Amino acid sequence: MTQTPESLSFEADVSRLLHMMVHSVYSDRDVFLRELISNAADACEKLRYEAIARPELLGDEPRLAITVAADQEAGRLSVADNGIGMSRDEMIEALGTIARSGTRSFMERVAAAQGGEGAREDAREGANLIGQFGVGFYSAFMVASRVEVVSRRAGSEEAWIWSSDGKGAFTVAPAALEEAPARGTRVTLHLMDDAGIYAERWTLERIVKEQSGHVPVPIALIEKPGAEPAALTEGAALWTKPKSGIGKEEYADFYRSVAGQYDEPAATIHFHAEGRHEYTALLFVPGGRPFDLFDADRKGRIKLYVKRVFITDEAELMPRYLRFVRGIVDTADLPLNVSREMIQDSPLTGAIRKGVANRVLSDLARLAEQEPEAFTKIWENFGAVIKEGLYEDVERRAQLLSLARFRTTASAEGWRSLKDYVAALRENQTAIYYLAGDEAGRIAASPQLEGFRARGIEVLLLSDPIDSFWVATAPDFEGKPFRSVTQGAADLGLIPLIDGKAPPATETSAEVAALIAAMKTLLADQVSDVRPSERLTDSAVCLVAPDGGPDRQFERMLGAIGRIGGAGKPVLEVNPHHGLVAAFAGARDEALRGDVAHLLLDSARLLDGERPEDAKAFSERLNRLIARSLGPA
Repeated sequence: MTQTPESLSFEADVSRLLHMMVHSVYSDRDVFLRELISNAADACEKLRYEAIARPELLGDEPRLAITVAADQEAGRLSVADNGIGMSRDEMIEALGTIARSGTRSFMERVAAAQGGEGAREDAREGANLIGQFGVGFYSAFMVASRVEVVSRRAGSEEAWIWSSDGKGAFTVAPAALEEAPARGTRVTLHLMDDAGIYAERWTLERIVKEQSGHVPVPIALIEKPGAEPAALTEGAALWTKPKSGIGKEEYADFYRSVAGQYDEPAATIHFHAEGRHEYTALLFVPGGRPFDLFDADRKGRIKLYVKRVFITDEAELMPRYLRFVRGIVDTADLPLNVSREMIQDSPLTGAIRKGVANRVLSDLARLAEQEPEAFTKIWENFGAVIKEGLYEDVERRAQLLSLARFRTTASAEGWRSLKDYVAALRENQTAIYYLAGDEAGRIAASPQLEGFRARGIEVLLLSDPIDSFWVATAPDFEGKPFRSVTQGAADLGLIPLIDGKAPPATETSAEVAALIAAMKTLLADQVSDVRPSERLTDSAVCLVAPDGGPDRQFERMLGAIGRIGGAGKPVLEVNPHHGLVAAFAGARDEALRGDVAHLLLDSARLLDGERPEDAKAFSERLNRLIARSLGPA
């Protein structure tokens, strides 16, 4: 005899809560499948736990599994599990209440059943079990016009069917045993007209592998009624296994899956954090640069899981200067039904972000110490990105400075650490010198380096765009300030020349002094000063920034992004011992003096990677000088 379905109303405010669930809590519709699979996995975990005391509950079907079945022609999708299942009362309580899930009752039952010694450990194990059905279940109504749930509790001879359109009421009735699972639950969605893609194989495969690929229960797909199940996942979360039991190839395969890369990981970081917050992280430094490394949004790509269920890859679990790191973080401290937006503002997320970043940096530092060649490859790929942290992350700046590697005038094609640099300071050297520019080859050939090379002073060669920003804000390293070789006076007099050579004469001849004074007048509208140079040994002239002003490259970059109205007037330094300058000082032709003064300034600009201020005037002056040299003696 068929029993009439019993019609019941959802608890108070159910319509409002459903509306919030569908339109506010979740950011996309795909999430419904994740939630249903999560519920199915939790039901299997519950049975696994209860079967410890009652093995008969597993019967002749000990292997727990989840099956996703699609019927594209009928517009239906179902998610079935052979987990604990539900009785009539459990079904009404779990599916008729949005504000509470079955977890609470289950955990209270676990706690009540345990006592005495070991109770705390048992309660902790129970805490790892998620609600069989919670608010996430109702995300099904984002894609379904009607949802039917057929369930049989493990060990019971009765089965029940629950049905609702999600608009305020539901029905519960006995289900025909031949149509019910032998144990567990089957959720069937009658898909809306615009949700037909959720009965397509490729859509289901993509969502399951991306969002539920690591739940602890294997998942199979039945593409159409009567077809054989095809395995989608194995039901094992790699990061939950002991590190000693995971091989290099397993890590590499997981890396390729989670990162979308096809190379080998350059570094693998796998750890479990305990204490106030517990989480597991499995992270990888790619072997090559990801294609999106320099995307304007600079977003990270760490996937967040809650109890092995994928939540989002937009939780920003890594500082942006570590955005190249790929992998997952799995925590049991967040509820599954929290939205991506809420996760972003969670204090727990902030704590995880801090802990994960610290661990990545400490592991990179250890790699740099123990396997310098492996670290060098990482730095060559990602050093320009890591250095963004020198500007952005004041708290970790000292740690990042120790990690950083640089090309220098002493390293040829190799890399040097600041620790190496400080250990090689010259006598009376009190600063870390650097030269910033936009092209490594031109920087290395800069005339501003001549006096430093003559004294064996090592200079950092900084060619990444971020360099000009961080070096302007980093106060020092181990008490040694950073100082640009193109800024202010060189002050090299106290540092001896290499090979015991005598320093050049410091006096400037009267003729050269008069020439410098004349050039200061001739070029007053283009330079702030003309002065004898202490940093030049081979070139005639160079440009430097005034004392107290920004470094030349930094000034150019600020002007390029509109942070300053335009570049200030530089200082033109003249090598008083250069042959050209000496010959020029003896010239008495005022027109010639004017042409040569301007040509020297433009040549300094060219050496600095700039163009002459007036190309036509530059060409005319050069032509006059050539004609004069080719004229009658």
